[in-house]
Amino acid sequence: MEIVTSQKITPFLMFEGNAEEAMAFYTSLFDDGEIVGITRYGADGPGKEGTVQHATFSLAGGQFMCIDSPVSHGFTFTPAMSLFVQCENEAEIDRLYAALVDRGTALMPLGDHGFSPRFGWVNDRFGVSWQLNLPA
Repeated sequence: MEIVTSQKITPFLMFEGNAEEAMAFYTSLFDDGEIVGITRYGADGPGKEGTVQHATFSLAGGQFMCIDSPVSHGFTFTPAMSLFVQCENEAEIDRLYAALVDRGTALMPLGDHGFSPRFGWVNDRFGVSWQLNLPA
């Protein structure tokens, strides 16, 4: 399996069985979002056949990697590490916030928090943390 990325540092997301669903959701949120490559576990494992052994996808010009871990871990995503999105306009931040908070958790509701006129922070349905900002 060859891992290719044009970035020196690439965010790497580890899921436990829903990596492909997460990638499809994330790439649907951004106009240039696309799944660049995907390798699946075969019948010989070690992961469940058909799940993501390794994948690369892109969002807003940045590349990400993800896997479905064949091992259940005692940890998952945490808001201490989040994806920060600079939005271009109010329509974009409203759309992204609504999509990401759906079946997720609002950590900071969308609004004026002093440091930004329009900011929101959510954990999405997969547990990944997103900070959405609309600069003044």
